[in-house]
Amino acid sequence: MTPALPVVAAVPIVFGVLGLLIGSFLNVVIHRVPAGLSLVAPGSACPACAHPVRARDNVPVVSWLVLHGRCRDCAAPIAARYPLVELVTGALFAVVGWRFGSTPYALAALVVAAAGVALFVIDLDHRRLPFAITGAMATGTVIALAIDVGRHGAGPVAPALLAAALWLAVYGGIWLLTAGRGMGLGDVALAPVLGLALGWLGWGPALVGLGAGFAVGAVVGTGLLLSGRARAGSKVPHGPFLLTGTAIGMLAGQPLAAAYLRLVGLS
Repeated sequence: MTPALPVVAAVPIVFGVLGLLIGSFLNVVIHRVPAGLSLVAPGSACPACAHPVRARDNVPVVSWLVLHGRCRDCAAPIAARYPLVELVTGALFAVVGWRFGSTPYALAALVVAAAGVALFVIDLDHRRLPFAITGAMATGTVIALAIDVGRHGAGPVAPALLAAALWLAVYGGIWLLTAGRGMGLGDVALAPVLGLALGWLGWGPALVGLGAGFAVGAVVGTGLLLSGRARAGSKVPHGPFLLTGTAIGMLAGQPLAAAYLRLVGLS
């Protein structure tokens, strides 16, 4: 008899498959939310020929590969971004499963990851971070963290609230000081939600995530300037950097913070 798959391996696999399915739905969110369209109806259809997408053609990643990236009915190309969103979401979910297992905090991390993928792409496309998605992220995160309190106590609550306040102060301060030119209100609304999620893990992840967002933005911005793809004063959406910094803080914030403290002799 084949031995059962160890739980430590099963959780990332299950989460990864779930992420692929959620990623398929996120493609709908990314397309419809900025346009103000319903997420429920009508069903998915080819934008070129308007033919409804068949169930067998809606399997994450696999259907795109089987169809060679083209509509079954009119052969119009299907953007590679669709399977890419699914793959990235699946990978993020698998990493969350590996890092946090089947814990209440893992649920909060999955909420942040799913909403984060949608916000990342929408901000790149439309320079917007829709409040509807940020609000859904906040609601799901708070519910998951409340479950964690019920199981493990309220120890992380105070640091998490303080971290959320810090993130809000930093992003809100930039927005006020630059009169909205250096930061959008969408970034300001998103920041405390991410600060809360990271603060639940401790000050190390919260501070690493906060700093990493600006560091990644500086590196990418410098690269765009040097390559001539942007000029001084060009507006670059900050949401993707904010979310990337959060991922770094969530997955590696504690060891990075500990390494920094050792480097400066404080640990």
